[in-house]
Amino acid sequence: MNKRQRIKKNTDFQKIFKRGKSFANRQFVVYLLPNADTETYRVGLSVSKKLGNAVKRNQIKRYIRQSILEMNDEIKPHTDYVIIARNPASTMNFHEVKKSLTHVLRVAKAIKPTKQEE
Repeated sequence: MNKRQRIKKNTDFQKIFKRGKSFANRQFVVYLLPNADTETYRVGLSVSKKLGNAVKRNQIKRYIRQSILEMNDEIKPHTDYVIIARNPASTMNFHEVKKSLTHVLRVAKAIKPTKQEE
């Protein structure tokens, strides 16, 4: 995920929270808002201090970024995403994070359907 694909500004986060739709499972909440200005998609991450110390929070963010990178071709473009990690995410390994994130993005219809689902 390169720098142009990241959401950093607080105003962008607030706009997505106010106007976007939210989808959730036990581990993650995903807000999405269509954005015609971008060629690909943009992702913002939010991991609360309640989930652990800085090392743990950064580990969760790395797992989420790597999961998004591996799903790069499947994620629908022209959309802004904000991913919020919930408490159970702090005890998960990479494969569990990817599986859970894939699930919530499928519920949000943010991932192109696979051949089996069509």
